[in-house]
Amino acid sequence: MTAPLPSAPLTGGGSMPLLGFGTWQMTGSTCYDAVRTALDAGYRHLDTATMYRNEAEVGRALRDSGVDRDEVFVTTKLPPREAGRADRTLSASLDALGLDAVDLWLVHWPPGGSDEGLWERFVAAREDGRARAVGVSNYSLDAVDRLARATGVAPQVNQVSWAPALYDPAVEDGHRERGVVLEGYSPFKNTDLGDPVLREVADAHGVTPAQVVLRWHVEHGVVVIPKSATPERIRANLEIGGFALSAEEVARVDGLARG
Repeated sequence: MTAPLPSAPLTGGGSMPLLGFGTWQMTGSTCYDAVRTALDAGYRHLDTATMYRNEAEVGRALRDSGVDRDEVFVTTKLPPREAGRADRTLSASLDALGLDAVDLWLVHWPPGGSDEGLWERFVAAREDGRARAVGVSNYSLDAVDRLARATGVAPQVNQVSWAPALYDPAVEDGHRERGVVLEGYSPFKNTDLGDPVLREVADAHGVTPAQVVLRWHVEHGVVVIPKSATPERIRANLEIGGFALSAEEVARVDGLARG
């Protein structure tokens, strides 16, 4: 039996599910069908972005799914090139998604110049209710600190590339100390799913190496958003509530970063 997966508490209130569904590089009917499959399977966290050009499909799939809007955590992201039109771009995202507010709005990656003014617009969007939480993506801890010092408001989330091979306890601990939720993307892109350690741990639980990677994120309290257009994989990625990794197994997977 698959147990419910936990959520990560957000500074200031609310929480986000530790497992979400990523939609990068999916557009049109492929995206719509995948999101419908994910929602039907039980995902309650969707990740999109302005630059993905699929917000309309994500929103339509959510509406057509029959799942209550308030049950689903929806993230979108602003490309820095739109920094001067942040408010307008958020409005366009909300229109495309068919939502009054997103649960999380992220700066997709650091802009080339100063971003304090942009971050202030993000904070304002949270205050006016169009974004229930705000954060950044692809930021270093130093860049997160700079925003916090300049504006007095720290990002609630930082979404970065994360996988066992990229594991850095200093980065994980640094986010936790700051009260910033660490969210990882591309969990499989930087992972050798044929690695003997992953295969041994997977065999011990009767699961796949991919499921071990996702469960490893959850054991660390790191949000993870795997992407797939294949229904079987979409469902398999969600089915990680039926097993847990021991501390020793987590440490073995951590060790892949030093391998």
